[in-house]
Amino acid sequence: MRRTSLEKVVLLQKNPANIRNLCILAHVDHGKTTLADCLVASNGIISSRLAGKLRYLDSREDEQIRGITMKSSAISLHYGHGDQEYLLNLIDSPGHVDFSSEVSTAVRLCDGAIVVVDAVEGVCPQTQAVLRQAWLENIRPVLVINKIDRLIVELKLSSQEAYAHLKKILEQVNAVMGSLFTSKVLEERAEKEEEKEEKDGEPSIGGQVYDWSAGLEEVDDSHLYFSPDQGNVVFASAIDGWGFSIQQFASIYSPRMGIKTAVLLKTLWGDFYLNTKAKKIMKGAQVKGKKTLFVQLVLDNIWSLYDAVVTRRDKEKVEKVVTSLGVKVMARDLRHSDPKVLLSAICSQWLPVSQAVLSMVCEKLPSPLDITAERVEKLMKVGARQFDSLPKDTQELKTAFLQCSSEEDAPLIIFVSKMFAVETKALPQHRQRPLTQEEICERRELARQRHADRMAADQTAAQSQSESPSQDGQPAALCTAKMESLTLRESRPEEEEPTETFVAFARVYSGKVKKGQKVFVLGPKYDPARGLSTLPEGCRAADVVPEVPHLSCCSTENLYLLMGRELEELEDVPAGNVLGIGGLEDCVLKSATLSSAPACPPFTPLNFEATPIVRVAIEPTHPSDMPKLVRGMRLLNQADPCAEVLIQETGEHVLVTAGEVHLQRCLDDLRDRFAKVEISVSKPIIPFRETVIRPPKLDMVNEELGRQHKVAIIHQQVKDEASQGRSSDTLHVDAGGLVTITTPNRLATVCVRAVPLPEEVTRLLESSAEVIRTLEQVNMSLREGKNLDISLGTVEAIGGLKAQLESLLLGRKWRNAVERIWAFGPRRCGPNILLNGDEAYRRPSVWQCLGRGDAAGEAAGQTAALRDFDNSIISGFQLAALSGPMCEEPLMGVCFSVERWDMQSAAPPQHQDSLEEDSPSREASDSRVEGSSATGSREEGAEGGRNQAGRRQEAGPADCYGPVSGQLIAAMKEACRHAFQAQPQRLMAAMYTCDIMATAEVLGRVYGVLGKREGRVLHEEMKEGTDMFIIQAVLPVAESFGFADEIRKRTSGLASPQLVFSHWEVIGSDPNWVPTTEEEYLHFGEKADSANQALKYMNAVRRRKGLYVEEKIVEHGEKQRTLSKNK
Repeated sequence: MRRTSLEKVVLLQKNPANIRNLCILAHVDHGKTTLADCLVASNGIISSRLAGKLRYLDSREDEQIRGITMKSSAISLHYGHGDQEYLLNLIDSPGHVDFSSEVSTAVRLCDGAIVVVDAVEGVCPQTQAVLRQAWLENIRPVLVINKIDRLIVELKLSSQEAYAHLKKILEQVNAVMGSLFTSKVLEERAEKEEEKEEKDGEPSIGGQVYDWSAGLEEVDDSHLYFSPDQGNVVFASAIDGWGFSIQQFASIYSPRMGIKTAVLLKTLWGDFYLNTKAKKIMKGAQVKGKKTLFVQLVLDNIWSLYDAVVTRRDKEKVEKVVTSLGVKVMARDLRHSDPKVLLSAICSQWLPVSQAVLSMVCEKLPSPLDITAERVEKLMKVGARQFDSLPKDTQELKTAFLQCSSEEDAPLIIFVSKMFAVETKALPQHRQRPLTQEEICERRELARQRHADRMAADQTAAQSQSESPSQDGQPAALCTAKMESLTLRESRPEEEEPTETFVAFARVYSGKVKKGQKVFVLGPKYDPARGLSTLPEGCRAADVVPEVPHLSCCSTENLYLLMGRELEELEDVPAGNVLGIGGLEDCVLKSATLSSAPACPPFTPLNFEATPIVRVAIEPTHPSDMPKLVRGMRLLNQADPCAEVLIQETGEHVLVTAGEVHLQRCLDDLRDRFAKVEISVSKPIIPFRETVIRPPKLDMVNEELGRQHKVAIIHQQVKDEASQGRSSDTLHVDAGGLVTITTPNRLATVCVRAVPLPEEVTRLLESSAEVIRTLEQVNMSLREGKNLDISLGTVEAIGGLKAQLESLLLGRKWRNAVERIWAFGPRRCGPNILLNGDEAYRRPSVWQCLGRGDAAGEAAGQTAALRDFDNSIISGFQLAALSGPMCEEPLMGVCFSVERWDMQSAAPPQHQDSLEEDSPSREASDSRVEGSSATGSREEGAEGGRNQAGRRQEAGPADCYGPVSGQLIAAMKEACRHAFQAQPQRLMAAMYTCDIMATAEVLGRVYGVLGKREGRVLHEEMKEGTDMFIIQAVLPVAESFGFADEIRKRTSGLASPQLVFSHWEVIGSDPNWVPTTEEEYLHFGEKADSANQALKYMNAVRRRKGLYVEEKIVEHGEKQRTLSKNK
């Protein structure tokens, strides 16, 4: 097929009914890029012989070397189906878990997806992940079961066995879709029940039994599942170039057998067989031991073709097959030594995979006009607000989405899902274009003219040299100097010019975008209600716009058609198309919403499956290159949707990535493309968390511990602390773990106890960080006296969090705990709680925005003096939660209860002398009376002392930023740290879930590698019909570096792991453990120097942070024996 011209594509872009925006999704190595090659070859962009070998959409060098896709790339294809012509905007996405953020950026811009599943491996972990992503974005999937040739060549299955195997794969995929559908229906039903209860005003009866299946039966799910007879499944082997749907064979056999096509469509897949005597299609093939129609009419033909061409290489049979199929095979293909070449030549004409897939896409996937109202509302949600609560102008934009109109008066709405870097010289405006005949003639004339001038100049130079030989060297020197200056002038701008340009990967949802058009850039926190109230009515981006938070203006300098490795320049792009936009690098960081209407809300953020967890510190090899590295890291941050660039408190430049492969790609990009300097990379910085647990009941040799032993340990810890030089007169730790600490100026005393939070509460707080952050912002606004308009959705989310906490924090110990919450930490939104356990101090509830903080007003008079330093207590807690005592890592799952908080305004006059002797207190009093007249000095005696005390009493509570506040923050921090140390402390490690597919013969080696790296196998099952095992395990992130390489080496490439960050897990061993009981001394010895995993991790973190590490460098040192004495 000839390549489609740019003019044709521009023409097709104007008809949104015949546009299909789709992406290819699959697990790694299931054949996405090979399938994409076959589809690209159908448009004449690459040769059909190179399809599957070239991997055209893998344009990066490291993608070609590793053989995996690392970034999503788009291409526009033209396809004629019947009498209609379609434009297909195809996006190929990665399958590796490290690059799942690229899948999210692709899915957001599409209306449909091709889900590819390997016929041997079946549904893998990443297949489930991509189906879930497609479901969350409300896009319709179709299925391609790829690599069917492996069933014939590798597994050597018969056609009947292959049919059973394919049936199981379909069931697996449909089971995933069914579970997603069920969860959605049940959620909706629960919401309806809640609404009904609110309307009726009567809570449901506790004993009432719900029939959960009732909601499922009412909802239509016929469109949901994949079934060949519905036309949304294609069976293919992309590497051999063939693929088919049931429809193709139904149309082939219908005239031959004299059976209607509609009948064949229903019976070609399923338990039907052909009764040759009655010449009827009948049901019950399995019971009667007959071959199903699918096996008899479809698979047997493919199996016999493979048998003739690949297995037996029977030339006579091949000729018969070629003649009967009516295909033309070139002589060189028949003579070729590789049978796959001949097979591909036959199959690509008989059953071309591109035709089967593209026909299915055109028939089954929706056009941009078919976007559902549900999806539009989901995209337009602002934060936790419901669509109905948005301004009227914003709600009216829904019709613009649904109409997908390109008219002049239609509002322009564009979503940018990511920014990608392109070499500047690869842009169309810098590409060399073919010259016209007139330009060739013009250039020829110019060249002739230059040649004539050069000849004349040489002639005059020769004459002048013969006339004045004394000035021989001067002209040449002058000429050289001029040339050098000219070269320098030309080269300087080239060095300064950026070699990389950012292009936005976007889609137009409404309106028509034109080159050079001015648009609004809406940040993720932009509020359309606030924007509409600030901006004048009918305001456009081209006007002078008043300043609105999270709203800026920019112009779309260049518009590009994305063609895989190339870009084509466009003048305008109508609604419903995917495009590239140049000139947005200064306005858009990673993703953004562009619109001509300020009423447009920002789109909901992208759903990222992988969490960035692997972090490294980066510095340039030569310190003078630091500015280049900083600029390079800024560009990398913009170019990668998932990578994060941070500058830590220590001044280190830190790069955070999703995994080892992702990290390697980012470092290569930084070194070769963005910074272009040599860099030094630290060892991966492993994150840990610190926590406390309930006192253990068993010791290290599983002997039961007595109560006396626990108390002895606590006393021993306190003695150790006192011996290390900590002031014991201001600090007291009792046997129950209650820490009492007094500030150095003796004005405040705080009693704190640390308690471990239940595991479910920790998980809830971790997942609700955004809600807690919103709650904190609301409370801060209420404290400042601002009247904040809280959306209904936000109130519901906060109320839901409170209800969940109340249901989880049960028992005598947690009575009324949720109402007594003082703060969350660290950073005011973390998984630790500060509780107010002081009966004398009643403070406003953190839940006051829910309308239940009325009691706070009554206590306002009593707590006014104390509330001045309320923030100091919170600040001390935040500091303690941010860096724990074990290795300065954040705390997790710890509740600090403030049992008592006493505050004195000043000491009585009789103790003034003792106070004056105390230097910290003297400094505090001096600073408090600063600004008073110098006459009130020591000579005034007792009366002056009383006046000074009175002044201090007045100034003390009001001085929130004075020494009293600072000392209270420090005291609170120390109290939390000592309360933490009074409990059994543990480290928490970040854990990966590890999914490994391996054959039976290498299973032992996989277990060996997992055991060596502290891994734990959770689940193992054999895939039916194959010799493959699926192992599910958890592995500490700290032990994961080099894990994939080691497992591949040990198993000779027969096992490959997929690592995804899962959760935080407590490490069982105590890092400070020493043997104390007789049994432990017998078992571990006096030194107890067996490997303590927690201690190893803790010391590694302390060493990296420059903290003190308790270790013996030389143990049992002996005098060295020389060689001469040994003789």
